[in-house]
Amino acid sequence: MKGGVPLDSEKDSDEMTQRLEIIADRRAKDMSRTLRWDLDIAVFLFAILITVLILLFMDVMPEIAGAIAAVGLALVWLWGWRRGKQLYKSLYEEEMSKLKEKSQKTVEETIEEKVQKALRDRRQ
Repeated sequence: MKGGVPLDSEKDSDEMTQRLEIIADRRAKDMSRTLRWDLDIAVFLFAILITVLILLFMDVMPEIAGAIAAVGLALVWLWGWRRGKQLYKSLYEEEMSKLKEKSQKTVEETIEEKVQKALRDRRQ
């Protein structure tokens, strides 16, 4: 107890960890959403489009071309979802390490400031 106020450093640490996890989660989700649609997926989409157009110009039944287009789009969605999931995991870990490092530096700076203030107070 310091100055009549109980110190709950463990509770504060848990709250800080939860805040860091929420921030890291949000940042990782945002970044992974934007990065999952890369050039490979765009090229694959164009290949599907070209294949469907060629089939339609060759007088192949529209049902077959439609089925190929649907399968192709499903594959693109699955590929993007899997890539997004992988990116999320790596970005989450990266964000957590950055935030923990930043909070550790802040704690170290705060402790250093308190020590310097105590030393100044002693000198005076």
